[in-house]
Amino acid sequence: MKPELENTPPIKEKKTFIEGFKYKWSNDPLFSILIALIIMVILQTLTLGFDYNSVGEWFQSWTSNWINILRNNAGVGIVALGMTFVIMTGGIDLAVGSTLVITGAFAMYLMDTGSAGILGAIGISGVPAIILTIILVIGLGYLLGALIGVTITKGNVPPFIVTLGAMMIFRSVTQHFAQGYNTSVPMEFLQISSFKIGNLMIMPIFYWAVIAAILYYVSKRTTFGRQIIAVGSNERAAKLSGINVNKVKLRVYALMGLLVSIAAIIQVSRIGSMDFSNAGRGMEMDAIAAAVVGGTNMLGGRGFILGTVYGMLIIAVMNNLLNLFGVPPYLREAFKGIIVIVAVLLQRKEKSV
Repeated sequence: MKPELENTPPIKEKKTFIEGFKYKWSNDPLFSILIALIIMVILQTLTLGFDYNSVGEWFQSWTSNWINILRNNAGVGIVALGMTFVIMTGGIDLAVGSTLVITGAFAMYLMDTGSAGILGAIGISGVPAIILTIILVIGLGYLLGALIGVTITKGNVPPFIVTLGAMMIFRSVTQHFAQGYNTSVPMEFLQISSFKIGNLMIMPIFYWAVIAAILYYVSKRTTFGRQIIAVGSNERAAKLSGINVNKVKLRVYALMGLLVSIAAIIQVSRIGSMDFSNAGRGMEMDAIAAAVVGGTNMLGGRGFILGTVYGMLIIAVMNNLLNLFGVPPYLREAFKGIIVIVAVLLQRKEKSV
């Protein structure tokens, strides 16, 4: 009798480590981004060197360097998380830097202990003033983001045009009303970012991590997260399935404004002041770069909060390496531009496969 081969289950070919690695690299964006980040960390570690008296001294220097990198990039890291949602809907927000300036200026006017202070003038100070300032600044950021969202959805104007206009309006208005303004922010407000945990100033990093965890949950486990993906993937199909597309976009831009206002509070409380002419300049490009490097599709429909965190870390480490190598500041943006272009080209190649 002939053996019946028809019902015999197919023999699974075992993949070698190299084959498995190649498969993961080609099909799992987060995996390839993580490998790139690990390579950057190794390069940074080698660049810092090992010329120390002890392992403990080397580890302290390495840890201190990393804390500085994370703390300095926490604000733009938070903005990049919001930019991920915006790009996932097929939009863009070029006004984040100017929104940072106007909300930061508002925070300083509220908290100023001098004659220009708004809350001090009505007799509110101390912890109540700090809490009220945080609420009002976040509220302003939310309203500005919502205003951008309304203009895009109700006015049917492309996001690029609306946010480009908002970028110029917000900064121009802030510079006009804040010219010649000398701030005097109370020490209690500075504790928002400078409060130490175990002699380490890591509060901005903590805020970034908490917000990233919340938005990761939103993107993976909520209806809102699924709606964002649906709107970016196919807006017409999303409408036919009953999703209120305009409402989703409005909420995304309002969320963007809220996150920028949090970044503004962190920056003001970390530095104690804000340069209204230069603060936030280039932040939109850093946020977009972090999201794109992290696997977010510029055409919408796909994005990873965790990938954006990885992307922000890659850019932060790259900036640190360029600084350690003594690369002129004007050339550092060129490296960042190359990384963005390569990331987009890889996405297009992946789509064509």
